[in-house]
Amino acid sequence: MNKLKFLGKALFVGIALMLFVPQIAQARAKIPIGTRDVIDIVYNIPESDSIIIDGKHVNLARMHKEFNIAYILPIWVTEEPQLVLYDAPTETYYEMTTPQSQAFLKEYIKEKKLDESDLLKLGFYTRYGGKAVLVILIGFLIWGQIPSRKKEDKAEPTKL
Repeated sequence: MNKLKFLGKALFVGIALMLFVPQIAQARAKIPIGTRDVIDIVYNIPESDSIIIDGKHVNLARMHKEFNIAYILPIWVTEEPQLVLYDAPTETYYEMTTPQSQAFLKEYIKEKKLDESDLLKLGFYTRYGGKAVLVILIGFLIWGQIPSRKKEDKAEPTKL
């Protein structure tokens, strides 16, 4: 009987501690919000024509910076796109900043008969879709906060 009382008291103290001691919720998922670099390969350079930098086979890619929510909702583009050389396996990109590298890139694009404006063009969703989805979400939040009026039943009074 003594053991049963002790276990009962221990269980009560344990439950009381769990209920009244504040706990930190670190397991809560955090939605990433902020600016990030986005790199999309726009032209796969064939092996016969490969460009090799630091022993890596690179492709032609478009890089831009965007402010987004959860990596899937681009709100706005913070830095306009530019062409870079990109190695996907190592996730390394090389910016064409020097005049020689820019001239090389222009010559390569001309040689391959590529249109630079098409390569730099961002999709509709990247430019405008995120804004549209955000406006719709905010609209739903506002609509949910507006109280609705209930229709009053206009029943005629009954005669006694």
